[in-house]
Amino acid sequence: GFSASTARDAMKVLGKFVGMQITGGSSSIPDGYFKMRQAGAAAREMLLEAAAKLYKDPRDQLSTQKGFVIRASGEKIPYQDLVEIAATIDPPKKVALKDPSKWNILGKSQKRIDLPAKSRGEAVFSIDKRLPDMLYASIKTNPHLGSEMISYDDSAAKNMAGVRHIVAIKKLGVAVVATNTWYAIQALKKITFKWQAPSYPQSTAEHVDAVAKSFDKKFKNSRLQDEGNVDKVFKNAKNEDIIEGTYQVPYLAHATLEPLNATVMIDSNRAEIWIGTQAPTQVKKEIQKITKIPQENIQVHTTYMGGGFGRRSEADYAIYATEVGNQIPGVPIKVTWSREEDMTHDVYRPLAMAKYRVALEGTKVKAFDLDLACPSVMDSQLGRIGLKLPGADSTIVQGAQDQPYTFENKRITGYKTPPLLPIGSWRSVGASQNSFFVESIMDEICQHTKTDPFDFRLTYCQQPESRKVLEEARKFSKWDQNTPEGVFKGMAFCLSFGVPTVEVAYIKKIEDKFQITDFYAVVDVGVALDPRNIEGQIESGIIFGLSAAIKGMISIEEGKVVENNFHQYDGLRLGECPNIHVKILENAIKIRGIGEPGTPPAAPALANALFAATGKRLKKMPFNEETMIV
Repeated sequence: GFSASTARDAMKVLGKFVGMQITGGSSSIPDGYFKMRQAGAAAREMLLEAAAKLYKDPRDQLSTQKGFVIRASGEKIPYQDLVEIAATIDPPKKVALKDPSKWNILGKSQKRIDLPAKSRGEAVFSIDKRLPDMLYASIKTNPHLGSEMISYDDSAAKNMAGVRHIVAIKKLGVAVVATNTWYAIQALKKITFKWQAPSYPQSTAEHVDAVAKSFDKKFKNSRLQDEGNVDKVFKNAKNEDIIEGTYQVPYLAHATLEPLNATVMIDSNRAEIWIGTQAPTQVKKEIQKITKIPQENIQVHTTYMGGGFGRRSEADYAIYATEVGNQIPGVPIKVTWSREEDMTHDVYRPLAMAKYRVALEGTKVKAFDLDLACPSVMDSQLGRIGLKLPGADSTIVQGAQDQPYTFENKRITGYKTPPLLPIGSWRSVGASQNSFFVESIMDEICQHTKTDPFDFRLTYCQQPESRKVLEEARKFSKWDQNTPEGVFKGMAFCLSFGVPTVEVAYIKKIEDKFQITDFYAVVDVGVALDPRNIEGQIESGIIFGLSAAIKGMISIEEGKVVENNFHQYDGLRLGECPNIHVKILENAIKIRGIGEPGTPPAAPALANALFAATGKRLKKMPFNEETMIV
């Protein structure tokens, strides 16, 4: 539509204006698709023109194939032989893009050139970086997140093995610099601290209470959908025709396998950093703020990331490393967070709640009223880089207000809870929790109206691409076939990041426990550039979503995060993962990214399957607190 197109066009200008380079929000593919095709087509034209000049051949007798310009005689000229001449030719202002029917590479799965090195352990992640005479550091900052360090006593750590320096990091904490990371971590344990108290409530229960209290008009942040007359319908509805209740999800950590780290080398007028980051230009800006070194003398080496999921769009670990390196100039220093520091100093997915009312008239949804509350991800995230969000935070209602359900009377309201823990983008952001809320409610409606979940959604979803995904998923997952005794199924739909996605979970009862046996997913990305990569993204998104749904929870005691390592915050292990089956459609008008859409429907699909098995509606995560899944 006009608004979406205008926003996209404006962001192209804004991105250049603020000098921002970032990957997130499944945006890389839709952002780069036409640009990269146009650049490639322009380069091809320039190479053909160079060959025509060099060999005096008519331009229309030349073609290209697999890195060569082909002459009429069949002779192949490698591109590299033509580069110098091509560089003197002005790029064409307009180029004809190759019709997809003639694609030789796009649309087909390619061999990943990074996999051999990763499989052999040769790929260089930032944690692998080594430099001559390098020192190693680790940090400890206030466990009351966002609060300052009052004082510290390092007398017991100064003379420990390998320790070279102990330096303060702003007013937040301390770094120990040693001859290896282990020495640094051990020395940190001997330092005593006096910490400032937290600015937020000190227990999980108090955080839950704060979110619950924000369902109040003074915290109303947005109402992007308000159709028909919801209040009138409920005023006239009978109690037996109303479904209502609440859902709740906890804080979640990113829990990247590679803990946060960065290697810095800073001297009087030059700075280098080796870092796995989703936002290299922001890293550069933060280094400049601290060191006052000109931007042109700062180099960011972006390495592979051992997990991102939104966590590495933040710059805190670059800031801490720069603070350390700036105090010890001329020496390369690798700053590695301990797993415990990483897990307890995340920018978490927010604790969130939903309150809902549905008015029925027979099997028909007469009114749908949904209230969503959580702190603002965008306020928290932008605030850390000195920016303010103008207007409402759409992530509070993301994955709810943008769903293509055509209820006659529908209202969706977002409430912004005052700040609690630092929060940030977690794979699929608001859709990750709101899909669980919305699709569980849809399953409740199906239960009350005795309607098949696919029939129900097809009745109320008129968007063509979403309908095709629903119809295909029904067939692909064998939904209409009877399941064996002890096997149960559930489904969920979510339109996130422009990608309609349906997932179907099959579970098997084993005594008093359940095993997820199969997961089916159908997605529509518009154009599938590399089907195998898309399948991999969907598979990882499902596992990420299931891990959170079954096991994930960050809790607070005495103002500190409790879960500090994988023994308390685990993901699905290989033996716990289902067989995952993926089908890709290409009906959508525009190409879409796929890094995030696999995650939102995973939790509700499983929850709905568990309801089919037990008759018990799971309204809180993690599920393993109520139902054991193995």
